[in-house]
Amino acid sequence: MSSSRLSAWLRQVALCVLAGVAIAASAQPEPAAPHTFFRVKAAETLTAPVSGRLLLFLKQGSGDREVSIDEFQPTATWVAAQEIHDLEPGDSVELNADQMAFPKPFSELSAGLYEVQAVLDVAHNYNYTGRVPGDWISNVVMLAGWKPGSTAEPEIVLDHQAEEDPQRKATFEKLKATATADVARLEEFESPVLTRFWGRSTKIQAWVVLPPEYAKGGETYPTVYWTHGFGGGIDGALVSGLRIYERMKAGKMPPMIWVMLDESCRQGTHEFADSVNDGPWGMALTTEFIPAMEKKYRMDARRDGRFVQGHSSGGWASLQLEINYPKVFGGTWSTSPDPSDFHDFTNIDLYAEHANAYRMQDGSAVPLIRDKGKVLGTFEQFARLEQVLGPYGGQIASFDWVFSPKSESGAPQPMFDRSNGDVDPRVVAYWHDHWDLANVVQTHWAERGADLKGRIHVYVGTADTFYLDGAAHKMDSVLQGLGAEAHFTYIPDRTHMDLYGVGDDKQGLFDEISQQMWDVARPGKKWKSRE
Repeated sequence: MSSSRLSAWLRQVALCVLAGVAIAASAQPEPAAPHTFFRVKAAETLTAPVSGRLLLFLKQGSGDREVSIDEFQPTATWVAAQEIHDLEPGDSVELNADQMAFPKPFSELSAGLYEVQAVLDVAHNYNYTGRVPGDWISNVVMLAGWKPGSTAEPEIVLDHQAEEDPQRKATFEKLKATATADVARLEEFESPVLTRFWGRSTKIQAWVVLPPEYAKGGETYPTVYWTHGFGGGIDGALVSGLRIYERMKAGKMPPMIWVMLDESCRQGTHEFADSVNDGPWGMALTTEFIPAMEKKYRMDARRDGRFVQGHSSGGWASLQLEINYPKVFGGTWSTSPDPSDFHDFTNIDLYAEHANAYRMQDGSAVPLIRDKGKVLGTFEQFARLEQVLGPYGGQIASFDWVFSPKSESGAPQPMFDRSNGDVDPRVVAYWHDHWDLANVVQTHWAERGADLKGRIHVYVGTADTFYLDGAAHKMDSVLQGLGAEAHFTYIPDRTHMDLYGVGDDKQGLFDEISQQMWDVARPGKKWKSRE
């Protein structure tokens, strides 16, 4: 090759190499935006190291005394989380607000006026209770003109503990003072079977609300076992029980004993189910607690004088107790129960091929919460927010604790993959066989049908906030096919929150329900104010 040809060839090679380098350079991805960090400090005034789940809440605005989440506006507040251990007084920790965050990494926030507050969830129960006394919190810090990465790390100081609202506390204490022994009594029953299961003392708690004339002695009374929905507890059970007492006193409801059960637990709500994860709560209730109460109080102590009732998760609990213990209870009056037929698990058909908790068959987002026809939140949003707040005590995780088989680690197997929403058909098969109540009734109709016929009552609004009317319709159809003579009432345009309203009376549905119970317990007999 001549020197001129060699030079030309080398120039071509050099051009090709340079072109290749340029193409490779242009193909490189844009450098990722740096993560956003906040520095959270434990105040010097703390007297001991602190541990827990550090939660950071941020939203647009100013002037608020508290920054927190709102389930009806799930993306209005951004949340970041990080576990911390033994943070000494005066020391600080960097919280990476991109690593575990909702609805997006904080680095994606645009410049603006923000408020931020830190909460140290000491007991790891924020998902169920929110901030509670004992949690460490900071003041609300205003970030004016703040943009992620453009300024120094904001510093937030955990310097005081959350306190119960003084007005709320005073109101409850005043209410509690009216719960004299003639009105309501707190029962804390240590269950042998639950204590064996957990390896530690485990109690069933309840307020026993007595009819106004109970102290006069003599007669026995029909008894209702009531339980609350998700987020409830023993204090709320007393509040609901005293409302019922006042209705009985006013002659609006027949005289009965109401046992206001607490179904809350560290994992969420155990629903008085005999779960491989939460323990045999149904067995403990029916074989230990109820016999003990019937020895202590003047209860009818027979099936047709023993009923179950509840709303939302408590509605599902009362429904499953009747279905699984039909010889113990003479009827259930379940309102807005959690999904009772998993062909419609809040809009998700768990049995569909390639079922996904986040996406409908057409690819659209699965709606979870609505109001007046408007979708306010999706299943994915709530699942992801729950994960950031902590993998314990949330409504969706609570379903796994009640319904799922155990994994090799001992934790419940998740029904779906939190990262992409894919439903695990093996776990769903277990849910179907054990906790799809429509299937359970259908499967066991031959041996339970005679005891269940005419005993199931369900009330739900046609505009239920969490779409629970869908599953109710499907279970209703199954029971109709069995000839179960179940009573399903769909109240037009009522939501999850206002179902009990009758006219101007927000709790009026209790009167109708209790009258139906009375008619089972005392057929043909009128109670005093109705004579």
